[in-house]
Amino acid sequence: MSTATTPGSTVELDELGKFFNITARRIDAGETAPQMFSAAIDATWHTLVADPAAHDAFALKHAGRKLEHVEMQGFGPIAWVAAYEEAYGPLPEIWFTNADGTVNTEARAEYLETGTVTAEWDCGPRPGPGDGDDLTPAASYL
Repeated sequence: MSTATTPGSTVELDELGKFFNITARRIDAGETAPQMFSAAIDATWHTLVADPAAHDAFALKHAGRKLEHVEMQGFGPIAWVAAYEEAYGPLPEIWFTNADGTVNTEARAEYLETGTVTAEWDCGPRPGPGDGDDLTPAASYL
């Protein structure tokens, strides 16, 4: 395992913005919302959630709507990786990083070798109240 960036850095915020963009695309297409499997990016999301006005502004900028951070647990293939790669290229190391900055090099190597990510997650986004969108993600993310 190696060490990446510190929690809350620009890298995490940039990736959270990309994640919100992928979220909006999936919701607009009638697909399930993406699973948040990076503890490092999720830690930044939690910091942003603590300031609702900043969180709403960030979500509106990157997803065109308010989003809520909701608890949901699961394990399996991460379905949105191909959409991310099409829009932004390969997932960077931060997606495989824990909140303390430790990179799961085995999971990253598997992704680089196979192009797929199988991971555990405990949260994800859903459209927030007052966003004008009544769509909600399905309960199951597998």
